[in-house]
Amino acid sequence: MRLMELVPITLKKNNMNKQEKKNLGNSTKRKRIIAGSIVEIPMDKEFYVYAQILNHGSYAFFDYRSEKPLCDLSELLDKPVLFILGVYDYIIKNNIWSIVGKLPIREDLQKQPLMYIYDVHTDKYCLYDNNTGEITSCTKDQARGLERASVWEENQIEDRIRDYYNNLPCIWLSEHYQLFPESKPIRPAVP
Repeated sequence: MRLMELVPITLKKNNMNKQEKKNLGNSTKRKRIIAGSIVEIPMDKEFYVYAQILNHGSYAFFDYRSEKPLCDLSELLDKPVLFILGVYDYIIKNNIWSIVGKLPIREDLQKQPLMYIYDVHTDKYCLYDNNTGEITSCTKDQARGLERASVWEENQIEDRIRDYYNNLPCIWLSEHYQLFPESKPIRPAVP
């Protein structure tokens, strides 16, 4: 059984269905997904954020934003990571987000953290190791503090980043907040 079959995600309703997004592209040449590539994400015409494509289909989103596109990508090498998530391939392949360069994957990102899977029907938790694909049973306490295993749409990630910088709970994490109420943001808003 594939992970995506185990972990359904809620998709935000918008003006485009999934097939339309897959067919979308602002150029005729589709991008390849290569580990180490740096992705630039424009946010509401206000600022830019960056992520790095990791091995095994995950992306590390950096706690860094700038009003102008970043000229020196090496500035990202020492930035903290907001979160590591699975991202749908079509977002890069269809140029919804731009690849702007490539950097070596930092040592702390070589091995990805465990994630958890929660089955609402059985109230059971599992650990998912994205490095090996291994899924093992666990307790709720063992899942505490981990990211939930899922694959995210671009609008969901952009909402999550926007909410982080505005110190708001992310709507896409509402079930996670119900399972782990202590994980709601409590830091002051960033100006």
